Amino acid sequence: MISLDGSPVLVAVAVLSACWAAVGLGTGWVGHSLALRRLDHDTWVTRPRAFEQGGRFYERKLRIRSWKDRLPEAGATFRGGFSKSRIEGRSDPQLLRFVAETRRAEYVHWANAAAGPLFIVFVPLWIVGVMTTFGLLVHLPFIAIQRYNRARLQRTLARRQLRATGTGLSSPGAVRDRLPT
Repeated sequence: MISLDGSPVLVAVAVLSACWAAVGLGTGWVGHSLALRRLDHDTWVTRPRAFEQGGRFYERKLRIRSWKDRLPEAGATFRGGFSKSRIEGRSDPQLLRFVAETRRAEYVHWANAAAGPLFIVFVPLWIVGVMTTFGLLVHLPFIAIQRYNRARLQRTLARRQLRATGTGLSSPGAVRDRLPT
């Protein structure tokens, strides 16, 4: 167990920071390895919530448009990764791929945020609480960005579907069968 009493605090902070970095790289690699077909639909974790109001909650309450582009985007960290810093194309298949990649990123950020309790092996319980709080505070903005972008893209896809067929979609995820492999 790392002791903040007998060891210099800076050493402990450096070790714990390295552990957080390792967790981040590990969850990023696992997320990167997920097959695209596993990301073509929402799950309990990624499904839209009523309070989000199709992404409008993030615009109105969090003013997400004013800060979301200031945070780093690491989707292309691993070879073959997908950067979500900007939309490269406007076709339905490209937008559907972007939607799927927001799910991948959301899973990775939730996994990172949930890693705090793992540190109970190394540090006293009160530090685990601090680290868990830190993990949540750091990753919740990234999760909000993924959910906001996905909601906006799903609204766009639903409007296109309505114009093309004259019928609406039963849910924002109803376009999932059109995701390219």
